[in-house]
Amino acid sequence: MIEQFINFVIRPPRAEYNPDQYLWEPEFTLAGRKFKRQDIELTNGRGHILRCSHYVPATHPEDTPLPCVIYCHGNSGCRADANEAAVILLPSNITVFTLDFSGSGLSDGDYVSLGWHEKDDLKAVVSFLRSNKQISCIGLWGRSMGAVTSLLYGAEDPSIAGMVLDSAFSNLFNLMMELVDVYKIRLPKFTIKIAVQYMRHVIQKRAKFDIMDLNAVQFAPKTFIPALFGHAADDVFIQPHHSDLIYNSYAGDKNIIKFEGDHNSPRPQFYYDSVSIFFYNVLHPPQISSSPSSRLEKYYDLGGLKVGAGMDESLLYEIIAGLRSVSSDAASSSSAPFLPKDTKSVAELLSESEALTQTELGANLLDESKFIIEAGGNDDVCSHFPGKAKGLNDECCSYTSSNRESWGRCSSLGGVSEEESSSAECARSNSRHQMALKVLATPLRRIQRRSSSDASKEKNKKPKSSRKGGKNEKPEKSESLSQRLRHCFLGRSNHKRQRST
Repeated sequence: MIEQFINFVIRPPRAEYNPDQYLWEPEFTLAGRKFKRQDIELTNGRGHILRCSHYVPATHPEDTPLPCVIYCHGNSGCRADANEAAVILLPSNITVFTLDFSGSGLSDGDYVSLGWHEKDDLKAVVSFLRSNKQISCIGLWGRSMGAVTSLLYGAEDPSIAGMVLDSAFSNLFNLMMELVDVYKIRLPKFTIKIAVQYMRHVIQKRAKFDIMDLNAVQFAPKTFIPALFGHAADDVFIQPHHSDLIYNSYAGDKNIIKFEGDHNSPRPQFYYDSVSIFFYNVLHPPQISSSPSSRLEKYYDLGGLKVGAGMDESLLYEIIAGLRSVSSDAASSSSAPFLPKDTKSVAELLSESEALTQTELGANLLDESKFIIEAGGNDDVCSHFPGKAKGLNDECCSYTSSNRESWGRCSSLGGVSEEESSSAECARSNSRHQMALKVLATPLRRIQRRSSSDASKEKNKKPKSSRKGGKNEKPEKSESLSQRLRHCFLGRSNHKRQRST
């Protein structure tokens, strides 16, 4: 039975795993960005090889060093425990370094020391990172045994920027006495103390450390590194008062968070959010402008427009592809990315499309003006639109998507002489404001150019049928435009209503 307790302290079950299955892939994507895993082997002061992994961005400026957080696993743990830390910290431009301590996981060594020798392993990792010019400052994140390891090392190295200490024990001897009660070992206390003294002698002989020296409360007053403590309220293995004792005697800036769960339960999201904010404040990661994260930014010059998380990238690509088909008269309708020979901005595409469609739009307005002259003073023409021609003249030039009938009002104003003058005003104003929108409102694959035969057929149609087609078709174009622009340009200011002079 005493031998089982000795193994419980210095030789717990060892984590055996396949790095390709339990770690992040050598190249992976997280939050829309690409990262990579670098596997490293280091040697500690006792000659043991430590298997480590470093998660870094796939590409970043060489002249911009990034901070790094070293994740220290608990008893019977391994570097796979840092997968959650990578998810939390990598999007904030904070790299994550994790290792198998000596005697744990795939590293060398036969015994663990619950933090005593592990602090020397941590020292070897910090020395390695200090020699890397791509690393700026270093933080520590430890859980259980890893939290004690971080605290012991932090007392020796005040250059550490910050520490997160999750479920640390205050004193190993007191913890062993508490576990006797937790596991209901019915022995007299003096017998237990004798057994513990025997265990102390055996552990000191095998693992080369004294269990009486593992007193985190003695190191806390010597540590001035900003620290965030965390502990589960229902932890019966290392009870919450251990963190309270360390927290009360800690000398540096500190904060403590209690949450539901036990020693090995997953941590709640608000705790991870607090950890992310803490490391962001103490490590000050740089704001690196990411490389083009979408095919739009890669293949097109969007000017001041940025493709964000709120934009429908496929729909925006379809609009730009439609503009390019207008300017180049290309007949391809493939959804594959178009590789332009020269990059042109969206504004230039709109200008080219305006020049190409000016003739067509002018012909449409001329036909509609002729229809108004033929219609004369017919009351049926104006009966569909309330208000006088003068009052509607201001609205006919509006290009907001909320005005569903603005596309058809210029061709249906009553009167003979007033109709011609208002149509001319609408033609001049729409040539400026509606030209680009007409391009966007039409089907985006390509704008069909009307041939001479189609134009002759258009003239032969009855005025009433052409009026109906103009009234029903143009609101549909406006509705299509409004839906697309709402999906693509979220966050952009609404267009202001323009009035003609």
